[in-house]
Amino acid sequence: MTSAEPFEPLDGAAGTGAKDFDLGTLLAERGAERYALHARHLNHQLPRMLRTIGFDKVYERAEGAYFWDSEGNDYLDMLAGFGVMGLGRHHPVVRKALHDVLDAPLADLVRFDCQPLPGLLAERLLAHVPHLDRVFFGNTGAEAVETALKFARYATGRPRIIYCAHAFHGLTTGSLSVNGEDVFREGFAPLLPDTAIEMGDLGALERELRRGDVAALIVEPIQGKGVTATPPGFLLAAQELLRRHKALLIADEVQTGLGRTGDFFAYQHEEGVEPDLVCVAKALSGGYVPVGATLGKDWIFKKVYSSMDRALVHSASFGSNAQAMAAGLATLAVMEDEQLTANARHTGELLRSRLAGLVDRYELLRDVRGRGLMIGIEFGKPKSLALRSRWTMLQAARKGLFAQMVVVPLLQRHRILTQVSGDHLEVIKLIPPLIIGEREVDRFVRAFTEVMDDAHSGGGLIWDFGRTLVKQAVAVR
Repeated sequence: MTSAEPFEPLDGAAGTGAKDFDLGTLLAERGAERYALHARHLNHQLPRMLRTIGFDKVYERAEGAYFWDSEGNDYLDMLAGFGVMGLGRHHPVVRKALHDVLDAPLADLVRFDCQPLPGLLAERLLAHVPHLDRVFFGNTGAEAVETALKFARYATGRPRIIYCAHAFHGLTTGSLSVNGEDVFREGFAPLLPDTAIEMGDLGALERELRRGDVAALIVEPIQGKGVTATPPGFLLAAQELLRRHKALLIADEVQTGLGRTGDFFAYQHEEGVEPDLVCVAKALSGGYVPVGATLGKDWIFKKVYSSMDRALVHSASFGSNAQAMAAGLATLAVMEDEQLTANARHTGELLRSRLAGLVDRYELLRDVRGRGLMIGIEFGKPKSLALRSRWTMLQAARKGLFAQMVVVPLLQRHRILTQVSGDHLEVIKLIPPLIIGEREVDRFVRAFTEVMDDAHSGGGLIWDFGRTLVKQAVAVR
């Protein structure tokens, strides 16, 4: 066989029967078993949890900011796959790019060559951050964070990372070491000797820096848990302290980046902030192929990759694969062509302002905050006696139940998917696709108003469901 001849498997060779594989047939035959398959072979608690809160839906298809069930009912997606679906689902430009790259006979992942797509995507990303010079491509947000932690340690020669309480950053061992939530860390020790400070506490940061062993501060400009933004001026002041002590600033933009907050990166909201390393993932995938990226300064990369012997000292098996690079390039093209960063700023302000206008109307509604299309809705203890007694009942069982009581009827009665923003928090987080507009804002505000009206009426389905949650929370103890 010459190099120009196509490969054909020999008779009886392994995989010959694969020609009979048909995905549509498989899904038609076995798709109804989806929850049973998960319970039997995957995380058995996931289907149990979904059934408990009434989220065990069967979605047949999706497009843009909507899902549809088998009866043709539409559901508005205000979750975007935890931020992955920034362009919505199945954007035609990304789909075409993936068809094109699959149909092209590229020599992908040769490992000992340099393909054009990674360089082109790096060039496009760096155009949004002119103070940064180089990119490492991995596969996930956690991997982007792991890369930043390794690079910061090696470049500075120091072992310790400072992070903020209640931060997320990922669930692999390195990223878990800078995760500020005990619920994720418990049982996985020993972790790396990193140190938490309260977000915005410059005094604590300076005290840690004086010890001389800090490589970097890693920070989410807006924390996903609670949708809590860094205090005004904190990032710039922290940057000045870090530079004075020869430590680095790492911006974790895995969820907040790529237009989510109305700027391409959320740290750009604060003038003069120029992180040394920036972590990107989620929406860069176009909703299809996982891709993570760590953007950094030239001198950091040159320290890590200091010689030919170290050319592969940090790498990823599937990093820079052609499908992921094509998805990333198509995503950035769509963002620019459809002006999605500006849309996130405009539509996000419309949604936030309309929700904020309800705070004085509902005593259970405490605050509405966020930037762009990353919005937190916080609930709090009411003043009236009847509502206060019900609130106290929920809090005694488990903090965060009221927010869950709002999320459930939004889905079951209004077909809108949202999430509680963290364990033991009375906050709902909205991170919809960046493509939504006034129609979706109207639908959400109308549904949310009806749910809040029900909650303040003193009866109705929302409090019935609350009693069910209380029984379940008590039973788990």
